[in-house]
Amino acid sequence: MNPAKPFTIHKRQVWEAYKRVKVNQGGAGIDAQTLEDFAQDLGNNLYKLWNRMASGSYYPPPVKRVEIPKADGGIRPLGIPTVTDRIAQTVVKQVLEPELEKHFHPDSYGYRPGKSAHQALAITRKRCWSYQWVLEFDIKGYFDSIDHQLLMRVVSKHTQEKWVLLYIERWLKSPVQMVDGKMQARDQGTPQGGVISPLLANLYLHYTFDRWMQTNNPEIPFARFADDGVLHCRTRRQAEQLKQVLQERFAACGLELHPLKTRVVYCKNYQCTGKYPTVAFDFLGYTFRPRGAERKDGKGLFTGFLPAISNKAAKAIRQEVRSWSLQNKSSKSLYDLARMFNASIRGWIAYYGRFYRSALNPVWKHLNYKLVLWAARKFKRFRGHRRRAERWLLDVAQRQPDLFAHWRLFYGSKLAG
Repeated sequence: MNPAKPFTIHKRQVWEAYKRVKVNQGGAGIDAQTLEDFAQDLGNNLYKLWNRMASGSYYPPPVKRVEIPKADGGIRPLGIPTVTDRIAQTVVKQVLEPELEKHFHPDSYGYRPGKSAHQALAITRKRCWSYQWVLEFDIKGYFDSIDHQLLMRVVSKHTQEKWVLLYIERWLKSPVQMVDGKMQARDQGTPQGGVISPLLANLYLHYTFDRWMQTNNPEIPFARFADDGVLHCRTRRQAEQLKQVLQERFAACGLELHPLKTRVVYCKNYQCTGKYPTVAFDFLGYTFRPRGAERKDGKGLFTGFLPAISNKAAKAIRQEVRSWSLQNKSSKSLYDLARMFNASIRGWIAYYGRFYRSALNPVWKHLNYKLVLWAARKFKRFRGHRRRAERWLLDVAQRQPDLFAHWRLFYGSKLAG
């Protein structure tokens, strides 16, 4: 080991971390440096970062805070590290993540390689067939509430690398530059938006919740995606008791269950749902509730407790479609609009179309309505004649059913293709 470099960090590790950061993209931090700016002097920038990390002299700059509007009208605070700091965090993540993955619970699905929200939704749907009661939970302000001392204690269980521990501790203590420009010191939490934050957040809940459940309630299955979780219980009494002990457990670890988003839900015997106050729950953008569905053999319908896009998620999509202001883009052709927005549409189909795809039809109806308004603004012959514009749009869809990604799903049998 180089005596001038007390930590064994290889240049190749920094290079591999940069490649990951480049793929993931992301905005500039407080220094306003973009990935393109960083790449203009790539070799020198990466060498300086390696040199500082290997010598122990790397100190992360403050994290830039941005506020993202949520569908429910609230604000989601995100922290944006600088490009250099994202690379440094990725170096540590590449060392720590493979070790932690050996220990994480199989029903922890958030921010993990090989795990997805769709897997969490699928296993939750399956378990709702076998269990009558669900306890859904959400942790209030989770990323901002993590206890630093407890977190460092559990990190130290999984690595003896002093430089990993050193830099994680520095990241936890790094201040945040607020939206108004003021610096805010931190004595708890890890900024949502950082590269290393999801891994640390998962580790904290692995000990706070996953392992605790395995030890104390091994008969109760669950699915957790970051700070959202669903637990399946046999009886209402069991679910209510579990809710109480979970509140106590999380409080002991410095966390608080969200009072409105933590609920006991009935999910069986659909003829009796009127007897219970709560017969639906939201999880990962989907609403689970009794729905009619066709049997696999095609012989009639049945009522199942099934997931479909939530009203909140559908509202957020419609809001985004409105933000496109299609009716004000009369200078664009229909092909231009498809090229501009198909990526978003495909993303919605890929995520929200996995279960009960027909629930997306109101979203597609809204999008087509906006396209009709665009046509009425662009073509004089359609002004004041919305029905003509609708027939024209259907005619285009019949001739070119793949022009817009949602047309085959929405128009269905009306398409010739």
